[in-house]
Formats: sequence, structure tokens, C-alpha cells
Amino acid sequence: MTMQLSPWAYTESYISARQHDQAAADHYIEHTHIGDPQLDPVMEELASLPSEDLHRFIGAGIEQHDEILRTAPQALRDVFEHINEPPAWLDCKAFDPAVQAFYTKATDILLAMATGVLIEGFSTLMSKSFSITGRMLQETDTSIRQLKQVNRHLLEVFFPGGMLRKGDGWKLSVRIRFIHARVRQLMKAADGWNTEDWGTPISAAHMGFSTALFSDRLLEHSTSVGATYSQEEEDSIVSLWRYVGYLMGVPETILHRTRQEAQKLFEIGFMCEPPPDDDAATVANAMIQSIPLVAGLTDPGEQDSMRDLAYRISRALVGNQVANRLHFPRSTSRGVLYMYRTKQLSTRLAKDVQQIKSENFLQLLNASQYDEAGVSYRMPDHVLASKSSEW
Repeated sequence: MTMQLSPWAYTESYISARQHDQAAADHYIEHTHIGDPQLDPVMEELASLPSEDLHRFIGAGIEQHDEILRTAPQALRDVFEHINEPPAWLDCKAFDPAVQAFYTKATDILLAMATGVLIEGFSTLMSKSFSITGRMLQETDTSIRQLKQVNRHLLEVFFPGGMLRKGDGWKLSVRIRFIHARVRQLMKAADGWNTEDWGTPISAAHMGFSTALFSDRLLEHSTSVGATYSQEEEDSIVSLWRYVGYLMGVPETILHRTRQEAQKLFEIGFMCEPPPDDDAATVANAMIQSIPLVAGLTDPGEQDSMRDLAYRISRALVGNQVANRLHFPRSTSRGVLYMYRTKQLSTRLAKDVQQIKSENFLQLLNASQYDEAGVSYRMPDHVLASKSSEW
């Protein structure tokens, strides 16, 4: 297979990754040139459609308001016809063990997501789109809302029946797909995005990589902070995130089928990605800084204490090399995971399973973004979060 020559920012890491697995590295880099092959052309075709009409038609398609969708452009109706057709491999009953596991391990999963999974994601060129749009800036309402939206999606995906066609997990996953397509459209039309250096914004490579993170690395990191899973639960969580990735527009050419495939995709993707730069550091630190604010802490001392713990746990999860490149505070992470696991275990032993589930559910609700008007199907109308209408 001929070596890809761009995007240029990947060159050095890509050459090194090819020495490990040439075919897998080539496959990953090939997908940095791809966005959403099905939806992106449709969004371009609808570029001249008034924003209010676009929002209304997308909402109608997701909420199955057929009388409204019938008045939408044919291209958009065709997209929803395809989205509504479940893949041949889908088995929603296979998600039941994941749902049952989630509510007894939600604290560990939330912590693993915020301090491990998302940090590893932001350490890649994925951080560029967040940095350029300003969606993740330190201690801003936008960054807090972003993390709360991640938590909301997590809650709905794992909610019983959430991934059925009428479930909010399904709806939010498809909503994210449309938002990504819209952001790609805005970024390509604006100054600031360098396609030759970075490839396609929110590329299929990064979407496949993210789905692998939410599968393999979520299990890995949540286990490190104290969660335990049966093989059935592990398989169920991997299957669940495969379907979430599918709904979010990840091409099946880079969508994992098993945990082993997710692990391999993460490993080769991480090898191909260039080392974290200042944009990655800005976005990753904004994530950590937002954690106590999302948790609702108002006392400055308590906020600082939670940030310090989050930084130390994150360093233990992602490793010193990544943490140092992200400019995390220099501190020892030795023993922090053991101490955290011990504390969590003693707390759990004092409670029954139903009490743990109830408390975890309330914690998730409090840390999630719920708007009074319900799910919004508005799309961003400016590449900069500060200049875009609220969505």
C-alpha cells in the first residue's frame, strides 16, 4: 500500500506507526481525509436553506414528525430513511447488561470519562476543532455546558431503552452527527482550519478513534478507578458504543466490532497522532478545570481540592508523558488510584445496590445538561462558539 503523504502534521508519527503496523496506519490516515460520506454532501446541498427551516426539518426527522419531514428537501428525507433502517448486526437486547452495570458503576465511569477517556481524546488533533471554535476554554459557561452535554449523552445512552428508535440516547447520538456535519461545514468555510496540515475537521478517523475510546478505554480506565465487570458486561458496553458510533456517522470501515478491534484502533491511532500541542493542553486543562463546577461545588477550597485530585487521577490514567505534554501540574500520582479505590469500596460496603443506583442516577442528573425546552435541534450558525446562536 502506498504511503499517504498528508495531512502533514501526522507525517513523523505516521512513519513511526507504519513500522508497527503498516496496513493499520495507512487505514487510519486514509480516514483523516474523510468526514461523514453520507451526510456531509447533504449539508452542503442545504447550505442555502434558512437556519430555522434546517433546524425544524432535522428536529422533525429525529422526532419522527412525518408531516413536517415530508416538506423537507428530498436529500434530507433520504438521509433519515437510511438512518431509520437499523444495521443488520443490531441487537438492542445485547445492551441490557451494559445498562444494568452502568448504574452501579456510574461514579467510576464518569470519573474515567472526564479524567481519562476525554483527556486522551483531547491529546490528539481532535483538540483543534474545540480550540478553534472555543467550545472548551477554561472555566467558561461554554466549557461547563460542553461537559454537561457529554454527561447527558452518557446518561441517555445507558438509560433503559435509550438506544431504541424513540429513546433519547438514539436521538442525541443522531443530533451529534448533524452537529458534527454542520461544524465541518462551518470550519471548512472559515479561516483557521488547515486541511493540508490536519486533514478533515472531525474526521472519520477521529470519530472511529473516539468510539474506540468510549469502548475499550472507558472499560480500562473505569476498572483502574475501581469498577469491576463481567465478560458479558464488557461485551455489552462495547456493542452499545459500536451502535452509538454508527448513529453518529462513523463509517463501518473504521467502526470496531469487538473490544480487541477497539483496542487496536486506539493503539494505532494514538501512534499516528502527533504529540499533544498547546491547543491540546488548553482543551485538556479546561476539561479538568470544569469538573468541580459541573459537580456543583461553590467553595473555592473544595473546588481546588477536587481539581488537584482530578489532575492526579488523570496523570495516573494517561501516564506522565501525556500529562507533561498537556502541561498538567507536576505532582506524584503514585498510590492515588489505590487510595481512591479503597475509599470508594468502603463507601459501597456501607450501602445496598439499590441505594447506590439511586444515588448514582441523581449524581448524573445533577451533572448533566437538561434544558427546560427539552432537546434542541438547533445547529451552530458560526464557527466561533462566542458568535454562534445558542444550540
